[in-house]
Amino acid sequence: MKKVALTLASIAAITAFAPEASALPVFARQTGMACSACHFQHFPLLNGFGRSFKANAFTMVGAQGMVEGEGLSIPDRLNFAGLASTYYSSQSGDPASPTIGVPSSGGELSLFYGGKVSDNAGFLSELGAIGAATTNAAKLVILYPVGDMRAGLATYSGGQGAGYGLEYLNTGAVDAHKMMGFPGIHGNAAYAARYMGVIGSATGASAIVDGNWGMASAGVWAPAGPGTSASVSQLGLTYGRLVGTFDLAGWDSAVGIQTFGGGYTAPANTVTMQSGTTPAAYVNGVPAYTFYNVTIVDAQMQGEIAGMSTGFYAEYASAPAGTTGTVNSGAAAGSTLFGGATSIANLGATSLNLSTTIEVVKGATIQAAARFATLTDSNTVVAGTTNFTGTDNAIMIGATYQLAQNLNLGANYTMQSGTAWDAYKTTNNADAVGKTQGTVSLYALF
Repeated sequence: MKKVALTLASIAAITAFAPEASALPVFARQTGMACSACHFQHFPLLNGFGRSFKANAFTMVGAQGMVEGEGLSIPDRLNFAGLASTYYSSQSGDPASPTIGVPSSGGELSLFYGGKVSDNAGFLSELGAIGAATTNAAKLVILYPVGDMRAGLATYSGGQGAGYGLEYLNTGAVDAHKMMGFPGIHGNAAYAARYMGVIGSATGASAIVDGNWGMASAGVWAPAGPGTSASVSQLGLTYGRLVGTFDLAGWDSAVGIQTFGGGYTAPANTVTMQSGTTPAAYVNGVPAYTFYNVTIVDAQMQGEIAGMSTGFYAEYASAPAGTTGTVNSGAAAGSTLFGGATSIANLGATSLNLSTTIEVVKGATIQAAARFATLTDSNTVVAGTTNFTGTDNAIMIGATYQLAQNLNLGANYTMQSGTAWDAYKTTNNADAVGKTQGTVSLYALF
């Protein structure tokens, strides 16, 4: 079925702009298709066809000329694309707030290149990042037909987390597939993976199997990305992903699970942890045994209600606290509440995240999300106690409007609350930074 869909789409290819799984015109130029061919409501959310394109290793082509020969099939030009973002954001308790970002200065300015490498392989790389101008991500995906399935390998490095090799759900398992533009605390409210701190620098390799039933991947990785270094021992971290896709009464549906495991002791002279800060890698100044023990279950449904395109998303994540001399980085990196308070070595967390996006009129959506999280801290951090347990909840509302298929205007507002926030205020006589945040953003792809 997947091969048939790709063939029909190739024949019916519409001219204009059509990004890949991460909303990139690199693949528009390769396929000659419009954004709506791959995306649900607006970029970068994916529809079923967008998932199929990605799961076929970016190899589909359209009207673009090809250079072909024995054992060779590549586009006749190297395709590029640009991404630029502008935003205005105000965050409570932050003396530097409000902030304004424009392309290359706070906002993102990135140049992407890639495309078909062979009949069974594709490549993608990003030059630039938020306020930076260096290589930020790269991956090579090789998937060969095996009966009705495809199987192979993805090698990658970037800031999307260990799922960057291949991910196509809109549940926030990688940062590229999200409802809002500028994420801030809005992403922490909507997506469990971002809240738990597993979206970040990752370098690794994953074995992948994909079929009409969904996909599975398993691999090893290290919490380091382009421009950083990692000890070989850090590749002992593991990542597993299983997704089942199906039709549920006309709704494009999926359920999945992510698991993060493994650990290592950080070299004394390095601090290449996910958060990039010394406290995450050390306990009382001593290199800690760092482990990742995080499980995330996620689900999505995309369809229509009363003629309006609608998406529902849910994730539940859990990560146990560490013990003396250990750090569960998947939990320790996740909380903006405790992140600014002190060094957190032993933090456990659970988080239930629910979100929805509804296209009320063509090109315009409204969004809502809620987080119900519990944090357990074994250290004396807040309220002068050990083994403190507190709730860390959030509500996010937002809206988007497509000025064009490749020009997206967004607005989001998030409020955070709970007993953990109350305890922080009691101890510090002030709210923690980021209890509320409002953002207006504009993203352009070209």
